Amino acid sequence: MHFAVIGAGYTGRRVLRLLPPGKVLALSRSPLADFPATADFVALDLDNLADRNVSLPSPGTLLYTVPPCDDEDSRLAGLLARLDAGVQRIVYLSTTGVYGDRKGALVTERDVPGPLSNRAKRRLTAENMLHEWCQERDVELVVLRVSGIYGPGRIGLSRIESGEPLIREADANPGNRIHVDDLAACCVKAMTTDCPVGIYNVGDGDYRSGTWFSQTVAHLAGIDAPPEVSRKTAARTFSQGRLSFLSESRRIDTTRMRDILNFEPRYRDPIDGIQASLVYSSDVPISDVPKNDEKSGKK
Repeated sequence: MHFAVIGAGYTGRRVLRLLPPGKVLALSRSPLADFPATADFVALDLDNLADRNVSLPSPGTLLYTVPPCDDEDSRLAGLLARLDAGVQRIVYLSTTGVYGDRKGALVTERDVPGPLSNRAKRRLTAENMLHEWCQERDVELVVLRVSGIYGPGRIGLSRIESGEPLIREADANPGNRIHVDDLAACCVKAMTTDCPVGIYNVGDGDYRSGTWFSQTVAHLAGIDAPPEVSRKTAARTFSQGRLSFLSESRRIDTTRMRDILNFEPRYRDPIDGIQASLVYSSDVPISDVPKNDEKSGKK
């Protein structure tokens, strides 16, 4: 096997469909009805200690999409303990959340991380674990720090239809996002080219707010846009989960992704990505409709 994808979730399955047939191993908790026929499958539950004794085939390049389950990321640690010397490159899906709050400023890969949320702190811990492991074994490491993922089944239609309020545009933070098909293509680029190792921010480079995004989804879907409230009202009425996202503001610079990784997103304008997502949303199998990425733990 030349490639392995650990975690066949919302993004992972799309990556599998883009890799060369017959050269791909997929490791996930359970096979799905729409699992790509071009990949060989191994059932592996990283949360099950017994499964960690499974002998894993040695891929040349490994894509790891599974988020940490605890502060030490025992999932990743367990997997690394089972890998042998055949691994040449690891591509890890992290999050732009590791930068924390930058008051709307532009953030590059040279900026020192300052994660605020527990989920972002765990991602940075995983990055550091991988860096140390790869450095000791002379394995190439590419870290993709990914913006908010959207696509079919993940554009917030049900939330919009429920009338859940949005923070008003004047109080909204910049948005950072990437269409799932662009993310999958970017992963393949990092797995199959001789791009330099290191960290790459991944996003479409469009910073229009989440409020704008939801309003645009509503308009294109032909439904009423949700009401807007002030930040002060949001502080009293929004859940702690929603407020945690509102407490951080940044714009992600994607120059390295474009110039060094040489990847240009297809959906540079989110309007095009939303339209494509609406076309395919009704055709997506129920297993492919994700929950919020950071809450569900799947990419």
